[in-house]
This record gives sequence, structure tokens and C-alpha cells, in this order.
Amino acid sequence: MAKEELIEMHGVVDEVLPDSRFRVTLDNGHALVAYAGGKMRKNHIRVLAGDSVSLEMSPYDLSKGRITFRHLERRSASAAPRGPRR
Repeated sequence: MAKEELIEMHGVVDEVLPDSRFRVTLDNGHALVAYAGGKMRKNHIRVLAGDSVSLEMSPYDLSKGRITFRHLERRSASAAPRGPRR
């Protein structure tokens, strides 16, 4: 395995911790502490408790990870009616 290979996983944010860290539970039930990646900080993407996220983990330390993407839940059409955009 090359040193640069990362493990990509999906999980749900359970808790927002101080210092821009998050407690995340992966789909397989493993819990870890993660931080927002550089592009997410640069573009001011907020991560809240309950959000579904994608994260990268190093194979050397599986207790830490980097959040790379926040998945948005689709809203139903009747829940958010919008008029025509101008």
C-alpha cells in the first residue's frame, strides 16, 4: 500500500466539538474525530450535527479523519415552494 493512499468513508456527524472538530460515526459503526478539509474552510461550508459527510482517513491512524464533502438532503417539492427566479 502506498503512503499516499487514503481510505474514503461515509458517516454522520454526531457532535460539533471545539477547535473546528467533529465527532463522526461511520456507516460501519466506528466513531472517530474529524476536521473540515482546507477547501471546506476556504469556502466557509458549515458542518452541523446530523449532516451526512464523506471523509478521508489514513490507514495508519483510523481514529482521525478529514471531512471532504457535506451531502445535502433533498427537500420535497411541497416543503419549499419557490416562485420564478428573476
